[in-house]
Amino acid sequence: MKVTVLGSGVIGVSTAYHLAKAGHRVTVVDRQPGAALETSFGNAGEVSAGLAAPWAGPGIPLKALKWAFMRHRPLVIWPLPDPAMWRWALQMLGNCTAARYERNKTRMLRLAQYSRDRLRVLRAETGIRYSERSLGTLQLFRTQKDFDATGRDTEVLDRHGVPYQLLDREGCIGVEPALARVREKFVGGLRLTDDETGDCHQFTTRLAALAQDLGVEFRFGVDIRRIVPNGGRISGVATDQGELRADAYVVALGSYSPLLLKPLRIDLPVYPVKGYSITIPIGDPSGAPESTVMDETFKVAVTRLDDRIRVGGTAELAGYSRTLRPSRRATLEHVVTDLFPAGGDVAKATFWTGLRPMTPDGTPVIGPSPYANLFLATGHGTLGWTMSAGTGQVLADVVSGRKPEIDLTGLTYARYAGA
Repeated sequence: MKVTVLGSGVIGVSTAYHLAKAGHRVTVVDRQPGAALETSFGNAGEVSAGLAAPWAGPGIPLKALKWAFMRHRPLVIWPLPDPAMWRWALQMLGNCTAARYERNKTRMLRLAQYSRDRLRVLRAETGIRYSERSLGTLQLFRTQKDFDATGRDTEVLDRHGVPYQLLDREGCIGVEPALARVREKFVGGLRLTDDETGDCHQFTTRLAALAQDLGVEFRFGVDIRRIVPNGGRISGVATDQGELRADAYVVALGSYSPLLLKPLRIDLPVYPVKGYSITIPIGDPSGAPESTVMDETFKVAVTRLDDRIRVGGTAELAGYSRTLRPSRRATLEHVVTDLFPAGGDVAKATFWTGLRPMTPDGTPVIGPSPYANLFLATGHGTLGWTMSAGTGQVLADVVSGRKPEIDLTGLTYARYAGA
C-alpha cells in the first residue's frame, strides 16, 4: 500500500519507519528542510513513561491562580481573541476532576509504557544512538506539602506496575550527587526508575536515515495546503508542488493538525502550548545532573545530554507565536543555576521554543478518523518522544488492518466525535 505521512517530527518519522517495516511504500512530506526541526528539535530530553500524566487535574485551577503571582511562573496565558484557545481552556478545566484525571492518566500510561517497550526493541534491533541514558527521572520537591501530595500519583503507578522510589533528601543526593551542593533547596523526591533520557533531534534524524534505508521517501520544503476529500475517503493532498496521491494518509503535523483537518469537519481540540528550552555546555561534570531532574515547583526539567545540559519547561498559551521571550529564559536559567550552579555557563546557552500539540484531557489522538483512509497521530503534548515508538507501531498496525497490541479505547478521535 502507498502511504503518505504528513509531518516529519518524531511522531511522523516513527510512523513512517514502522509503516515501511510493515511493507508499505511511504512518503513523508514536510515544509521544513529536514526532519525534527520544529517541536521535536529542542525538547526537554525525557523519555518518561512514568511521568505520563495529564496537566488537567484536581487543584490545577487554584494552582494556576497561585502561579499567576509567581515571578518564575510555570503557566502564562496571553488573553488573545482566539475562540479556539478559550474553548480548549474550558475543556481542560472540565477535566480537572479526580475521576477524569485518573481515567486520562490511565490512558496515557497505557500508550507510554507500550512506547517505552517498543523503543527498547527498536534500539536493540537497529543500534540507534542518541545521547541516551537509562538512569530514571527524579521528580524533585522543594516543599514538604508537595512531597506529601504524591499519594494520588503513586496509587496509579502502583496499579499499573510502574516502578518508582520515594526518596528523602539523602536518597535524592544518592542518585544525583550534584544536588549535595544545594541540599537545603529541597526535601525529597519521587524517582521513576524506568525512565530514560536522550536527544530527540538526534533520535529522529537517525531514525529518518534508517527509514530511508527501508525505502521511505522524504519530500522536504513542501507546503501542504489542504487535504482533498472524495465522499468518505481522501483522494489526495494539495501542495505548492502539486497534488500527492496515495492509498492512505497519516496526519502527524502536531499543533497544525487541526487547521488542516477543520475543512474536513474533523473538529480536533488540539491547541499549541508553547514550551521553551535552553541548552548549556557542561563546565564541571561533577556539578551537572546524571539524568533528568524535574523541578516540581517550576515544572522545569534539567537533563544531561552527554556534554550538554538541556533545561526545558514552562507552558504558554500564545496561539502560534514563536517569539522567544526573555522572561521564559530567565525562568529556565533560574532553575538550572539554583539546582546545579556549577554545571555549566548559562551565558553560553542557546535558547529555543516549540509548540506542543495538547489536547484538553492530555491524551493524544491516534488511529482512525471519520474518513476510511485517513489516520491521525497528534495531540501528544509534552510526551511526543515518550509515546513515539508506540504510536508508530500502532499506526502501522491500524493502517495495515491488524489489531494493535494495546487497547485503543480512549486514544482515538472517537472520544471527541460526538462532542
